[in-house]
Amino acid sequence: MTETLLSQIQNPKDLRSLAADKLPHVAQEIRRTILETVSKIGGHLGSSLGAAEITVALHYVFNTPEDKLVWDTGHQTYGHKLLTGRQGRFGTIRQFGGLSGFLRRDESEYDTFGAGHASTAISAALGMAAARDVKGEGFKVVAIVSDGCMTGGESYEGLQNAGMLQSDLLVVLNDNQMFISHRVGALGTFLTRLLTLGAVRNAEKSVEKFLARFKFWGSGILRVAKRAKVLLFPGMLFEEMGFAYFGPIDGHDVRQLVRVFSHIKELKGPILLHCVTKKGKGYTLAEKDPIAYHGLGKFEIETGQIIASGKPAPPAYTKVFGQTLLKLAQKDPRVVAISAAMPEGTGTDLFRDKLPRRYFDVGLAEQHAVTFAGGLATEGLKPVVAIYSTFLQRAYDQIQHDICLQNLNVVFCLDRAGLVGEDGPTHHGVFDLAYLRMLPNMTIMAPADENELQHMLKTALACDNGPVALRYPRGNAVGVPMDPEPRLLPIGKGVRLQEGKDATILAVGSRVHPALEAARALESLGLSVGVVNMRFVKPLDEELLREIVARTPKVVTVEDHVVTGGFGSAVLEALTAPGPVPGSPSNGAGAQVLRIGIPDRFVDHGAPALLYDSVGLSPDKIAARIADWMGLKTAGSKHTTAAARPPLETAAKG
Repeated sequence: MTETLLSQIQNPKDLRSLAADKLPHVAQEIRRTILETVSKIGGHLGSSLGAAEITVALHYVFNTPEDKLVWDTGHQTYGHKLLTGRQGRFGTIRQFGGLSGFLRRDESEYDTFGAGHASTAISAALGMAAARDVKGEGFKVVAIVSDGCMTGGESYEGLQNAGMLQSDLLVVLNDNQMFISHRVGALGTFLTRLLTLGAVRNAEKSVEKFLARFKFWGSGILRVAKRAKVLLFPGMLFEEMGFAYFGPIDGHDVRQLVRVFSHIKELKGPILLHCVTKKGKGYTLAEKDPIAYHGLGKFEIETGQIIASGKPAPPAYTKVFGQTLLKLAQKDPRVVAISAAMPEGTGTDLFRDKLPRRYFDVGLAEQHAVTFAGGLATEGLKPVVAIYSTFLQRAYDQIQHDICLQNLNVVFCLDRAGLVGEDGPTHHGVFDLAYLRMLPNMTIMAPADENELQHMLKTALACDNGPVALRYPRGNAVGVPMDPEPRLLPIGKGVRLQEGKDATILAVGSRVHPALEAARALESLGLSVGVVNMRFVKPLDEELLREIVARTPKVVTVEDHVVTGGFGSAVLEALTAPGPVPGSPSNGAGAQVLRIGIPDRFVDHGAPALLYDSVGLSPDKIAARIADWMGLKTAGSKHTTAAARPPLETAAKG
């Protein structure tokens, strides 16, 4: 087998030893390796294919790792990993114990800043540049951002600060005219119309004519714009923020990229270089449908067909949510949907396609999404804010100040709650109960399965006394039968699923069915363990809780959330609160509580089943933990499969 150029590159020094005319071949080999690997194990495809030449040129021109490359989000960094000593492990990317799909400082010295959430690169890079200046050092700093990240407010906060400090900093705008989904908003429209090679280069005369109409200040702006290699009307935005603007250039012409990088890296002050690329470049199917090929599972390269895992799987929670939301909205004209640039990821694309006038995609701007929803709510609408659990953290102040303080009827639908799998710690939604539970006026619920999800969504929309948060997992649901229509659930009420004499498991969300399986496994050890689906974390069903403690003082809480501040903490708080009569013992006098949840550490990436087992939240591990707590030892047990799980109503009657 002929040795490839890429296989000879163990680090960027090896890349820099090549002649420049070899670089296009390196970029093509990077694409081929990414495509072959992702087709076998899944991952983020389109963005990394599109960034191949930019990645090669940056490592060729800049003296990494002494010079710092700061990437935004990490979706475009597979080529970066291949060039920085990780080829041998590239086949493990996003797998349990393997390479991260994002940037991690503890994985490589070339990963200068961890990245999983968008719009952070400019701020981090500016911090590095400022630290360099304080210490009197001379390394270069480059932030590589996508056009999608430019819809996030933090990017502009970083830009304005960089313009003020005037530190030497290069921002490379990788403009593939998309982000995860289609570009949205005024800025997105602006970029789409003007930040393209042909359109901008043909616009010079039109821009000059336009500026000539403004006698007093038009000539000044024209002089600023002409500082760039090509006269650019959109470039003025960055020029006015204190940046020297260059471009746009072809982001797939690696030779030109090398020439431009070599020139501008010696310039002083903040510089923005605009590169136009194509998401999915080099793989025709991804070029034609970049949304579908942004991130995906195993697939056939020739056809693009997703490789099924065997028997038909239950529907994804996201799909159930999207279908239910649309059904409910078609009956209630007050319901509107809000997405932060993730319509397909949150299932709101169904709503967008059927009810476009009531659908709002605000871009990667979670803070704005929340306050925008508050404004809608003040006028009597019922906004549903569909955002991943981990991304809603970015809008915490807005949730507290703009929604809860004013007690507005906004429904937060938190997809990707719990351990999300291969995307790892930047995407695990394991903190939401803690950060939402402390807020006054907030109601929090979590469905045990897809059937309960549709009922909870209807319940949340019917709630008219303040904000509601509804959290649910990523991936396929449990596989229980679906009721034909959503129905209302009593707010703050749990449901007994199984009676027990020795102990009772209080479970919530995705851990309810595993708790049932654990209880059945404990029966073989002679333990009679009850199971309760609490449904609501706030308000907690304290009446049911007191009844349970009176029957079985040994109580176990199980949740797919960090133990600190989560559901188990809510139960402990309720049990230690004073009784209903002044001076009486606490509600949980005599209770013994074992809390089982995510430990106080960041959990790595891998298949969800492996991760839940690794932290003690699989059915067998839950059973073993309870048995040990109660003085027994387990020798392993078999538990029912998801396909064998009955509806919770059936379990409750059994």
